[in-house]
Amino acid sequence: MNPTKTAIQMGATALITLASGAALAAPPDWSKVPQAQFTLFYPGVSPLEWVTKGTEHGGARGLKKDETCKSCHSEETADMGKKIASGEKLEPNPVKGRAGSIPVSVQAANDGAQLYLRFSWKQPPAASGAEKLDKDNQVKITVALEDNKVAGTASMGCWVMCHGDVRTMPGVNDDKKTKYVKDGSLASGKFIDLMQWASKTGQSDGYVADKRVMTGGKALVEAKGEQKGDEWVVVFTRKLAGAGSDGDITLASGKTYEIGFAIHDDHSGGRFHDVSLNYTLGIDTKADITANKQ
Repeated sequence: MNPTKTAIQMGATALITLASGAALAAPPDWSKVPQAQFTLFYPGVSPLEWVTKGTEHGGARGLKKDETCKSCHSEETADMGKKIASGEKLEPNPVKGRAGSIPVSVQAANDGAQLYLRFSWKQPPAASGAEKLDKDNQVKITVALEDNKVAGTASMGCWVMCHGDVRTMPGVNDDKKTKYVKDGSLASGKFIDLMQWASKTGQSDGYVADKRVMTGGKALVEAKGEQKGDEWVVVFTRKLAGAGSDGDITLASGKTYEIGFAIHDDHSGGRFHDVSLNYTLGIDTKADITANKQ
């Protein structure tokens, strides 16, 4: 046996192992990562067209002056969700016992190569008689990321891709019409990056441009979730570098991005979810959700 050759081989193996370990770095110690608190709420029938129509939504004037949904409603999301879920406004077909909001804790960190997002929330009480639109998945959580290229995202968040003519909206007969953004296309860079975890079918990595596509993304490394007692915990691991043409935006240290998230609970689908307002994600910089390097 050649000792020199053996030593070289062992060294090469060690380097490969180290490289692999860096690519598959362990998630952060979440006990040391600050938590940001948000209240997701049931939006009912409040598509972009309603939000921007001054005769129906008083905040439409503020939006034209660069105000944001967050600046007006961040302290009243639970109350709004309760009113809408009860059928008092913006919901023509209320479901008895449906929770109007879900408080969610969000933690974020990065390791220089990957972003980690951790979401946790208590399981809401089940509604009575709610239609099981997604029979496979009791719960889904979706995260939307945007690189300040889609008009309106900074002020209205997810509402820029929610329109009155998409499926599950009242009076719509096209069950294939999905969410979309105005003038959206991968070629122009006008798209919203989507990541999703579903309790049975697992992870999806896609985007919303002229339509919603839940495949093709390459940045999502892993999405794992579990229910611990009455609490759900879901962790997304995503490469900071995105593929671009596949609907993955690139995240860079020192920059902020638009972020929104939604939870489908109790086998719900379509518009029957709880959503966040417009928030920001900062990579090593202060934002509503800050992902500092660990």
